[in-house]
Amino acid sequence: MRTLFLHPPSYEGFDGGAGSRYQARREVRSFWYPTWLAQPAALVPDSRLVDAPPDGLTLEDVRPLARDYELAVLHTSTPSFPYDVRVAEALKAENPRLRIGFVGAHVAVRPEESLAASPAIDFVARNEFDFTIEEVARGHPLGRVLGVSYRDDGVIRHTPDRPTLEDMDALPFVVDVYKRDLTIENYVIGYLLHPYVSLYTGRGCRSKCTFCLWPQTVGGHRYRTRSVGHVVREIALARRYFPHVREFFFDDDTFTDDLPRAEAIARGLGRLGVTWSCNAKANVPPETLEVLKDNGLRLLLVGYESGNQGVLNSVKKGVRLDVARRFTRDARALGIRIHGTFVLGLPGETCETIEETIRFACELEPDTIQVSIAAPYPGTVMYRQALEHGWLDGRELVDGRGVQRSALSYPHLPHTEIFASVETFYRRFYFRPRKIFAIVGEMARDRQVLARRLRDGAEFLRFLAARRAGENRSGPRRPLPSHH
Repeated sequence: MRTLFLHPPSYEGFDGGAGSRYQARREVRSFWYPTWLAQPAALVPDSRLVDAPPDGLTLEDVRPLARDYELAVLHTSTPSFPYDVRVAEALKAENPRLRIGFVGAHVAVRPEESLAASPAIDFVARNEFDFTIEEVARGHPLGRVLGVSYRDDGVIRHTPDRPTLEDMDALPFVVDVYKRDLTIENYVIGYLLHPYVSLYTGRGCRSKCTFCLWPQTVGGHRYRTRSVGHVVREIALARRYFPHVREFFFDDDTFTDDLPRAEAIARGLGRLGVTWSCNAKANVPPETLEVLKDNGLRLLLVGYESGNQGVLNSVKKGVRLDVARRFTRDARALGIRIHGTFVLGLPGETCETIEETIRFACELEPDTIQVSIAAPYPGTVMYRQALEHGWLDGRELVDGRGVQRSALSYPHLPHTEIFASVETFYRRFYFRPRKIFAIVGEMARDRQVLARRLRDGAEFLRFLAARRAGENRSGPRRPLPSHH
């Protein structure tokens, strides 16, 4: 079937679809690659992938595409789902014969509710959907395709689950689709060199973090990996396709889950002479860090989450603060840059633990940080805990502009304080003389960095102002403990 893979337009600047881990508008305009859509697109000949948000496409821009296709596959997320339904309805109105399927974590855990949202949605694919979509595109009857939920004469039916994909090398390269359909210059992440290319070398994560969306809904807790040679060959091909790319990023949940494999891939990349970065847990031993650094590693994206051990234990993070401190010292000693991510409002959070986390971040001194609000996504342990304990107060994960809100509220820590603490965190971390001096020095050494940092800084300040204005009706909050 003539197949369109679409990451739909929704909120302006919203990166909520097929590669984003942080489904909201961000402090600085950022876009990840739609890898989860590119993978099945690579399996369907003559398909097309349209990534509306980074291309600046509106509903009016994508609506006419419906006339040219028989099948449309839309990636959705919990925050964007109502908007994505409207897109599906517009496409169906344009071409009533168009078959429309939704994929993504949201529909994987809520198939019946998703289908009931609109008759425009013909089916949803659950869990890993690469070969599910390929079979649908080949014209197989939905009742014979594993891993789908669909409407049959008004009745919602579910086929058996598709077995977990074990041979990850069976998946074709996504960079062929990137080259065919995407404008790579539109993908920008503040802490990565530009332009960059990201992809996955495996799926799943051994960690059991209660808040993490992908391992609990799609990827699972076994790290299923592509062979070292398969990964290195794709990077070699990407270098030929995109000779101007300055950095490759491996977006596996935890690339360092398999240390010998990570070292082997690094050595292969070292022979290619590429610069690369990846997601890592804050427990990589120094001998592995040295191998990675010697073979082109530039940056690690590290989820520290909290500076309080009790909070980390409550979400089953599986990392001790002393180990994280030692890892960070080792990485910095080798010249490896770190983008640290932190989450405020996790179960067990208090005003005092937020203060501990801010001090912890300033002590670690990562090069850049991202501060998120705990988001209880359906399908996660944290969502079930929130329902059980009454922490959800009916607030959506994002507001009407796509900016992240605090959906959790505790008796001792209301959502207003969690929301406001994000700005406090950013200001305390970045508006220190030491950090300002480091940023200015980096800008002075590289004109491209200078231009990006000035632009990003202006965006960041505008975002904080708009964020504050959007919540100023939420009521007063107690101040955090004073900083000593």
